[in-house]
Amino acid sequence: MSRIALITGATSGIGKATAEAFANVGIDLILCGRRQDRLNELSVKLSQYVKTTTLLFDVRDYAAVSKAISSLPEDWQAVDILVNNAGNAHGLSAIQDGDVADWDAMIDGNVQGLLYVSKAVIPGMVARGRGHIVNLSSVAGKQTYANGAVYCASKKAVEAISEGMRLDLTQHGIKVTNIAPGAVETEFSLVRFKGDENRAAKVYEGFDPLLAEDIANAVVYAVNAPSRVTIADLTI
Repeated sequence: MSRIALITGATSGIGKATAEAFANVGIDLILCGRRQDRLNELSVKLSQYVKTTTLLFDVRDYAAVSKAISSLPEDWQAVDILVNNAGNAHGLSAIQDGDVADWDAMIDGNVQGLLYVSKAVIPGMVARGRGHIVNLSSVAGKQTYANGAVYCASKKAVEAISEGMRLDLTQHGIKVTNIAPGAVETEFSLVRFKGDENRAAKVYEGFDPLLAEDIANAVVYAVNAPSRVTIADLTI
């Protein structure tokens, strides 16, 4: 019996790579994001291997999240795997110089967005007595760095939520995996620096950064572990 995975932030980076890795192992896909053209392109590509469907919403909008997920046809509603990947970093500055709009974007996307999507999916998992939630945290959730206080705080929140989910949901047969990537070369830094390509490129100078595929492989490993095994927390 094939499994169904719902992936947020599936249009680029780790989310897209995870979708591709899931397709390679026969997991059907609900691809979620804010760019319909990219969702359509990925859906067409991966539909050669598995069943796919798309949902267009911003994780920061609870009404949109609820409406989109509740609109899934009956044969798509039994979500086996939820990958909370959507998130963002905005700005890099000392706390006294921070932009409130940047703070709101990070807290709303990285924390509230994860909660909103989880709220829409978890009740079905509890009712079925099975499921697996993968939350994408960051090494920033384990160690704060200068000029990144609010981003780090948002990822520390993901770490706490993952731990709390595991305490609440294990009894219902639901696994929870927290994955904390280090520096991954994606659109992440381009978003953080408001499209400044030169500044974004400098983030990865002097070392060989991780690739989105490296994190996707870890997600596949976690969700394919035997039923007796939960990969609770993985730092990469």
